[in-house]
Amino acid sequence: MAKAVYSKTSPYYNTGTFGNFLDVLSYRSIPAKSSDTYYEIDAVYSRRPDLLASDLYGDSSLWWVFAIRNPNTIKDPIFDFLVGTRIYIPQKQTITDALGL
Repeated sequence: MAKAVYSKTSPYYNTGTFGNFLDVLSYRSIPAKSSDTYYEIDAVYSRRPDLLASDLYGDSSLWWVFAIRNPNTIKDPIFDFLVGTRIYIPQKQTITDALGL
């Protein structure tokens, strides 16, 4: 199995390949910390985790972080990202450290 070539911000970074195909997704870990913010999703971000990631972290490709950090709340990273849903949001430094950025 070869290592896939994805950026460090990609949810697929740890996932290997078999020829032209991805292996089973190997999720990246975003640790829970006391510095995480408990946030209620606003209407402007409904079904748009990419916009929230862009506003918070300056990188819309980190949209998947919210689903990884809140697995019991967000099963589908787009359709469960709804107004009024309360989630934990990691600090930018937590993500930087976890992803090796």
